[in-house]
Amino acid sequence: MTTTTLTPSAPVAAPARPARSVTPIPTTRLVGVELRKMFDTRAGFWLMASVGIVAVLATAAVILWAPDSAIDQETFSSAIGFPLSVILPIIGLLSVTSEYSQRTGLTTYTLVPWRGRVITAKLIVTLAIGVASMFLALAVGAVGNLVGSAITGLDPVWNVTVQEFGQIVLANVLGMLIGFTLGVLMRSSAAAIVGYFVYSLVLPAALGALAAFQEWFRDLQPWVDVNYATTRLFDETMTAEYWQQLGVTTLVWLWIPLAIGLRAVLRAEVK
Repeated sequence: MTTTTLTPSAPVAAPARPARSVTPIPTTRLVGVELRKMFDTRAGFWLMASVGIVAVLATAAVILWAPDSAIDQETFSSAIGFPLSVILPIIGLLSVTSEYSQRTGLTTYTLVPWRGRVITAKLIVTLAIGVASMFLALAVGAVGNLVGSAITGLDPVWNVTVQEFGQIVLANVLGMLIGFTLGVLMRSSAAAIVGYFVYSLVLPAALGALAAFQEWFRDLQPWVDVNYATTRLFDETMTAEYWQQLGVTTLVWLWIPLAIGLRAVLRAEVK
């Protein structure tokens, strides 16, 4: 009787599957998505449309009620710039807070786990909208200047230089960044809007009153009041000292709070 010994055969290795590469979402697509978010909701659409609406209404108001001597490009730019200085920061803060108030943040940060890329896309869209709004306002004001001059029978006056327009754009972009910073810090639409009106209305009045009644604060105000330093961009030729005061005030009121808010966004739990 023979005994056969069976030797177990070596296991056959399964064919290796090719490694699956994951391509990150390009930044251009993130920017496009964030731009589309600005218009997707009904409230967002009308908020964005209000930029053009207030520009047209302000231009019409100047044509109807301004004296003939005031029909020039500077008057139209000033009339359009005032309401835009209120609307644009609100657009900036809502670009961040909408993720939390509409409860889309969890989906957004799941699809793009590194939140810094999402915030960067939001910031790019915010700045692009701010600059585009200024050029739209310039175009509407130019049309109003031509129409107003034709109605009054005067030659159109183009008294806004490239440097002045650049300063106006910078002032409004800084305003949008303030709104963006408040959105990053508070991450609540209602709280950020209230914070913005405190910043833009209550704080300048309080610091202005302090400078008016306290002589020791009068020379200090340009170094601590960011609204005071930013307003100079609209109506004054900036000197080296003015630029330094703008840099110091924005460092305290904009860049440091923005850095703190970004750190909180990157670390906070999204619910």
